[in-house]
Parts: sequence; structure tokens; C-alpha cells
Amino acid sequence: MSTADLSRLINRELASLRDELLAYPNEADMWAIPKGIPNSGGNIALHLIGNLRFFIGTQFGATGFVRDRDAEFSSTGVPRAEIVKNIEKAAEEVTRTLATFDPALLEKPFPVEIGGHKIQTGLFLQHLASHLAYHLGQVDYHRRVVTGNPVSVGTIPIPPIALAK
Repeated sequence: MSTADLSRLINRELASLRDELLAYPNEADMWAIPKGIPNSGGNIALHLIGNLRFFIGTQFGATGFVRDRDAEFSSTGVPRAEIVKNIEKAAEEVTRTLATFDPALLEKPFPVEIGGHKIQTGLFLQHLASHLAYHLGQVDYHRRVVTGNPVSVGTIPIPPIALAK
């Protein structure tokens, strides 16, 4: 898998995350935590933004983004417009960074140990894409549970990753 492919997947999921947040009819519902669910949709979105901006933007794009992982899970009431703006910023950082990524780095250890482990950069970048998709599904179900609306917003559509005709 190339870094261009990873960029397309990550950007597709970030667009779906934005669409999920915009589908909450009441912005406050993004922060609801129903019984049996540990995190709100808003907190998961903050977590995904911080994760990508730090692990891709800071580590390889020299963005200078400083992550506050605790705040990703403890913040409440962050305006939806601010979160959407930060999703767009994360997408831009991922796109710019992966477009200029040196493929030789894929075989090298990721610059930061993860949970006390060294991980090959290429594998960790794939992990970031699957981590994003996993949590995107959680946001989708959170929105459906909280709003009572079972309608899909078209999460993870195929056209954005289809080969050009």
C-alpha cells in the first residue's frame, strides 16, 4: 500500500467523520453519553483529530501540533464548527505530509514508541487508518443511538477510493 493510498483512505474517513458530526440534528447530542457507552461522538472526534495530527502531522510533517490526549476524552461542548475546522486541518496535514513522504521511511521504525513498542512505520500508518475507521463506526452508532435515527450518512463510500476512469 502506498502513502497515496493511505492518504485517500484517511481522507475518506475524515470526510465521513465530518458528515457524521453534521448529521446530529442537535449539537448537544454529540456530547451525550448513553448508558453502556464510554465516550461521546464529540470526544471520539477530538481523539481522532489529535491522533492523526500528532502521529502524522507532527512526526513527519513538522507541524508542531502538541497533543493533549487527556483533553480529547475530557472536553465537552466544543462547538461542532470548531471540530469540523480541525477535521479539515487534520485532512490537510495528512494530505500534505503523505504527498511528500519518503517511501524509505516505511521500512524504518516509527519515530515514537507506541505502548512501549517499536513498530515499523508502514505498519503503524496502516494501523492509524484502521484505528480511524474503527472509531468512525463508533461515532456512527453513537449518533444513531442518541438521535434515534437509523439512517446512514454514507460512511466509508467506495467512490473516493475508486480508480479514476
